[in-house]
Amino acid sequence: MGDESGAGAPPRAAIVVNPIKVDASKLRAFVAAAEKASGWGETLWFETTSEDSGRQVTRRAVAEGASVVMAAGGDGTVRSVAEGLRDTGVPIGLLPVGTGNLLARNLSMTLTNVEQAVTTVFTGTDRAIDLGLVTITRPDDAATEEHVFLVMAGLGLDAKMIAKTNKRLKRAVGWLAYVDGIGRALPTLRPVRLRFRLDGSAWKSTSVHTVIVGNCGLLPGGFLLIPDARPDDGRLDIVALRPEGPFGWLKVWNKIAFENGVLRKSAAGRKIIDLNNDVRSVSYSTGQDFELRLEGEQEIQLDGDEWGMATAVHCWVDPGALLVRVPAGTAGLRDTAAVAAARAEAASASSEAASTGDAAIRS
Repeated sequence: MGDESGAGAPPRAAIVVNPIKVDASKLRAFVAAAEKASGWGETLWFETTSEDSGRQVTRRAVAEGASVVMAAGGDGTVRSVAEGLRDTGVPIGLLPVGTGNLLARNLSMTLTNVEQAVTTVFTGTDRAIDLGLVTITRPDDAATEEHVFLVMAGLGLDAKMIAKTNKRLKRAVGWLAYVDGIGRALPTLRPVRLRFRLDGSAWKSTSVHTVIVGNCGLLPGGFLLIPDARPDDGRLDIVALRPEGPFGWLKVWNKIAFENGVLRKSAAGRKIIDLNNDVRSVSYSTGQDFELRLEGEQEIQLDGDEWGMATAVHCWVDPGALLVRVPAGTAGLRDTAAVAAARAEAASASSEAASTGDAAIRS
């Protein structure tokens, strides 16, 4: 799929704009200059609506021959455009106009220079990354919903934090508003009883305060929540938070902010981490397929957006399902054989992940 504009016709880009968050008039000059300099045709422009957050217009853009589709909005717009581009072979272009810019942050792309990002769309190369897939069972059990996530899906503290974050404050100070959200969420947080299984292993029971399934691991503010998460390794990384005692959350903070953010950057620091026997407050596991069944219902989030209540969540990985346009020389296109190799490698690790992963989340 992709460019169907006819033999010899110049390629055309498309852009999906969230008009509530982005003033498209400021983008038009950058896009027009970049398409002209690169010899591309006139860019197709689409807007999100209350009924369509971007997936449907993205599919329309592909049907109309777009060779790349830019996402101009928050992380929710990026997620919706990616959902529309899944397995099409048409890359997504990331424009840093949102609050978190989560995927761009994890791919080490510009977070501030919109003109540079637009130029990359017309001159860059493509990098294949994985997509996280999730089916959500709602409290009424009427039906399940399937969605993609690019960075993280979670329940517990992170979902409550997002639900309680003041949207006006977020517009004013950006990701720092989540600090206020954490303060509002903590007093209402209780352990979540659930059953889970990893890669088809036997069902296990546990109690946690937060479960996050990550395709990437870096959060705004430089917080490395999941150090080993890679967007193209054919696996998902699961982190469980279970603070205990009066200093439980302090241990969680120490793990995320100090161990992950400071000690992991040096060989000596990593040795210190290895000597730390506290594996209960923050534990990690990996796998391709992760299922949760909750006692009761819990708020969930996808890529930083609140996503309502759920009684069951099923996450799995689709290796190499999305192409991302990145600066030339950064990373090349991962071909079909490489994607197949990633799938095979992930499959061969399933049995090991099932045993070690179960142990990690139950520790």
